[in-house]
Amino acid sequence: MAQRGVQLDQEKLCCSICLDLLKDPVTIPCGHSYCMNCIKGHWDEEEKGVSHSCPQCRKLFIPRPALVKNGMLADLVEDLKKTGLQAAAHPHCYAGPGDVACDFCIERKLKATKSCLQCLASYCELHLQPHYESQTFQKHKLIEALPKLQENICSRHNKMREIFCRTDQQRICYLCSVDEHKGHDTVLAAAESSETQRELEGSRREIQQRIRDKEKDVKLLQQEVEAISVSADKAVEDSEKLFTEIIRLMEKRRSELKKKIRSQLKTKRRQVKELQKKLEQEITELKRKNAELEQMSLTEDHIDSGPSPSTLSEPTDSSSINIRPLRYFEEVTAAVSELSDQLQDLLRETWTTVSQRVTDVDVLLPLAEPKTRTGFLTYACEITLDQNTVHKNLVLSEGNKRVTCKAKKQLYPHHSDRFKKYFQVFSKESMSRRSYWEVESSFSSISVAVAYKNISRTGSKSEFGYNDKSWALYRHNKTYVFRHNGISTPVSGPQSSRVGIYLDYRAGILSFYSVSETMTLLHRVQTTFTQPLHAGLWVRYCGIECSAELCDPL
Repeated sequence: MAQRGVQLDQEKLCCSICLDLLKDPVTIPCGHSYCMNCIKGHWDEEEKGVSHSCPQCRKLFIPRPALVKNGMLADLVEDLKKTGLQAAAHPHCYAGPGDVACDFCIERKLKATKSCLQCLASYCELHLQPHYESQTFQKHKLIEALPKLQENICSRHNKMREIFCRTDQQRICYLCSVDEHKGHDTVLAAAESSETQRELEGSRREIQQRIRDKEKDVKLLQQEVEAISVSADKAVEDSEKLFTEIIRLMEKRRSELKKKIRSQLKTKRRQVKELQKKLEQEITELKRKNAELEQMSLTEDHIDSGPSPSTLSEPTDSSSINIRPLRYFEEVTAAVSELSDQLQDLLRETWTTVSQRVTDVDVLLPLAEPKTRTGFLTYACEITLDQNTVHKNLVLSEGNKRVTCKAKKQLYPHHSDRFKKYFQVFSKESMSRRSYWEVESSFSSISVAVAYKNISRTGSKSEFGYNDKSWALYRHNKTYVFRHNGISTPVSGPQSSRVGIYLDYRAGILSFYSVSETMTLLHRVQTTFTQPLHAGLWVRYCGIECSAELCDPL
């Protein structure tokens, strides 16, 4: 409490103009004290020739009072300075950016706490005291400090603009509301401000949610980039291994062929050498025989000349040596050349497929779902109905785009893909990308669906929407129902003879739309598809022939 008392004494010895300890204190006739220079400066700023007032109580003095230093206050200030206490003048209350500043602080302005609607000024706690202490200000209306106070005063009636005219979208005073704004849609400005604040908060929450959604998308894309990088690295690694294995196999076959040729060459050389040696031996023997015969021919008596020449050995057959062209290993080269041509043809055929697989890599980008039919038609796909899947009570026409339910069964051949129990049919084409198609039907009971090809063809679980392999929108009379895995979900929306189906396979989005002059979303599914999807139609027979048709996307 002693500390609080010191603080109060210190405040009382502050000049309400400069907010610092009094310097050469003077007391004017109303009893308030100021620094001599502060009050002189204040009165000097007022118009000459008129009365002078007290900055606090606004009391008027005529003529201008003479200023005499108050010795007692000067001594008190000196005593206070000797204690070592310096007047802080509320440093924590100085006006900062965004604060309403006091209109009566001359030097450094304090933060205003109240605004006066009669004075049209804002006051700090110190300069506000006369409004609490003086009878002159008792009827003045004080409000929380209001920024740009003058701008909130009606220039015509000099009243606070406390009403907001929604018709003219401007703030007005209460006199304006009964004058030129009479009959307009008006509310209290505070109420409008509160409503605007609520709307701003709602918009802010929506933006914050969108920021969170976008941040989630960014995170998903980052994960997608990482997954793509991992997949690409693995593809490169696996491809390198496969190509290395192919090259290793080719090198092995090349080495084997080379060894086989060299081995065959060695064998043939040995055979030729052996034949050559044998022939050379025979030539030597023949030459010896020839010499013997020549010697014998020189004697006159061939009978008594000596022993007869030895019999010649069986000669080696060499007649086939030169009777055929010398081709040797040329046929091997021809066979390798043929293999090379076949491999090049195979590489050309398969490389196109391999290259296409690289180009067809699909990346999950956060593409927004189209908003207009023109946007949806960007993903329009051409699909037809499969004759092999159609139930025997259904007939296809219009190039297998229209299905009609008949009372009499048709004589279709047996096929394992044919639906046996329910009046259903599949599309021939499968879908695993972004796709859009439309179904037109004037009859009220149909189902448009997507399903995996391996859905059952028999039994109660084979109907679209009654298993975990199909998603169906059922329309009957004026109601819609979405079904998946036997769970039915009521769907509201405008009735139309045409239903649009949008599929974003990779994102796992399936949407059904009522198509008329505008696109109205009926139901959207967010899931994960694990197999390519086929479009499906279910048509009910109710005593009359009914039909549904896949529309021309154009």
